[in-house]
Amino acid sequence: MHKSVVIGALSGAILFAVAASAADQAAKPTDPQIAHIAYTAGKIDIEAAQQALNKSKNKDVRAFAQRMIGDHTAVNDQALALVKRLNVTPEDNPTSQNLTQEAEAARNKLASLSGAAFDKAYIDNEVAYHKTVNTALSDTLIPDAQNADLKALLQKGLTLFQAHQRHAEQLASQLQSASALQ
Repeated sequence: MHKSVVIGALSGAILFAVAASAADQAAKPTDPQIAHIAYTAGKIDIEAAQQALNKSKNKDVRAFAQRMIGDHTAVNDQALALVKRLNVTPEDNPTSQNLTQEAEAARNKLASLSGAAFDKAYIDNEVAYHKTVNTALSDTLIPDAQNADLKALLQKGLTLFQAHQRHAEQLASQLQSASALQ
């Protein structure tokens, strides 16, 4: 499967899911829905990183995947602690459901790749995924969050995920350069 198909499918799905959810609700997402969307997005990236650790032999790709697992687990743990402290139950919603379905499809497509092709597709997907998630955080989830603590956690996550995007972009460039030399 060509990497652009995987990237395009997941990025398009996230954008569609956020837009469809907003249209379906005819209102801004609630804090319990925002919490569930943010948690789901982190969980998806953890699962993608676990797949990379199982498939990749590239030390830089593996180090990136380890960072994704550590950072997204830490943010999700903070989110769970926050909703517990606030006595809020994250609410499953069409956006979370669509994210989960599309991530599974992307993982299945990546599963058919190996070696350098997998590494490049995984990292390119991470670039696209973080761009999309960062846009959703900055344009929808953070502005629509009503609780100050939730908003602060989302902002902290955005700062971290922007660093992830830059790291993924750097790694994508390195993989492209290495591919060109072969």
